[in-house]
Amino acid sequence: MMKKYLLFFLLISFFGLNAQNLELSEKSEISIITAGPGEELYEKFGHSAIRIKDTSLNIDDIYNYGIFDFKAPNFILNFTKGRLLYKLAKYPFHYFVRSNQKEKRWVKEQVLNLNLEQNQAFFEYLENNAKPENASYYYDPFFDNCATKLRDIITIILKDKVTFDDTYASQKLTIRELMNREIHWNTWGSFGINLALGSKLDKEASASQYMYLPDYVYKALNKGKKTDEDLIKKEHSILNFKEPKTKLEIFNPFSFFSIIALIGIFITFIDVKKNKRSKWFDFILFFITGLIGLLIVFLWFFTNHSTTPNNFNFLWAFAPNLLLGFILLRNQQKIWVKKYVGLLLILLIIIPIVWLFKVQLLPTSIVPLLLLLFYRYMSLYKRLLTFK
Repeated sequence: MMKKYLLFFLLISFFGLNAQNLELSEKSEISIITAGPGEELYEKFGHSAIRIKDTSLNIDDIYNYGIFDFKAPNFILNFTKGRLLYKLAKYPFHYFVRSNQKEKRWVKEQVLNLNLEQNQAFFEYLENNAKPENASYYYDPFFDNCATKLRDIITIILKDKVTFDDTYASQKLTIRELMNREIHWNTWGSFGINLALGSKLDKEASASQYMYLPDYVYKALNKGKKTDEDLIKKEHSILNFKEPKTKLEIFNPFSFFSIIALIGIFITFIDVKKNKRSKWFDFILFFITGLIGLLIVFLWFFTNHSTTPNNFNFLWAFAPNLLLGFILLRNQQKIWVKKYVGLLLILLIIIPIVWLFKVQLLPTSIVPLLLLLFYRYMSLYKRLLTFK
């Protein structure tokens, strides 16, 4: 969905002349453009944009709400804090086609069934939005992105005359389930996203919320209505490419956590057999889970991301573990440490309930790690005060 057309920033000032007072002709067309997924993580969801074409006036421009700049001041900090600025950019349509052709992404066009007055309304709205003072907006990948912008603009222009097709929503999926359909579960991208995002994504999505994905904007328009007419006058494919298949690397999350779990279970088994405790292993395990928990706390309470609060990954990535890792380096432990480990066991037992009732779907790839944590915590709880 996100797309870094950095070259086009050089073109915006040249092609972005104010044409708001220009009157479109009868040959004008407003189209919704949908591009398929790309190779990069931020391209996995596809892309949506609006095309305005008028052969009489020699106009053929794309209005793209998916522009961001890696070189912008404090880009990484703003991204982390959830205040990432995106822009609407207007530029010649052939640049958009050329970019997607280079990346081998399919492109489909749906020409809206509009009269001249409605075409003009779209044109003026987009021209006003493309002005430098109006072009920027705070991006939200689920509630305010390149796809939802198009849904909202169509509703603003056509008001109650438009009815989107919503038959796809009969599946009653959550926003997270829709997201997980686009990214393979056993990739680091999927692991990272599902680790960082909280339970807001696990509520059943409305038909309108499905449209945060370009594919569902396409489906909603395809059988949509404008009063008693079809919303789409015609459609065709501009570029035809097969969608890229996910290539799983050997170093994938499930393999990584499985190896860690096997090593950890073996260490714990030897510890139990010898009635000893590998303090270094406890330190690493508690320090890392605590560090991940600290990241979850930061995203939950100290950023502006709309979807990072109420993150039940804290049940296994418990921030206080960061401190307990250092305490467990001592030979002698107090009774409260055993009670703390008992609390960790209770938190782990809650996870299947959270998962089963879809309060929040956690990253699937962490299952081996959860088994290791349960086995290690159980061993510590039973024998913590008796270790030599």
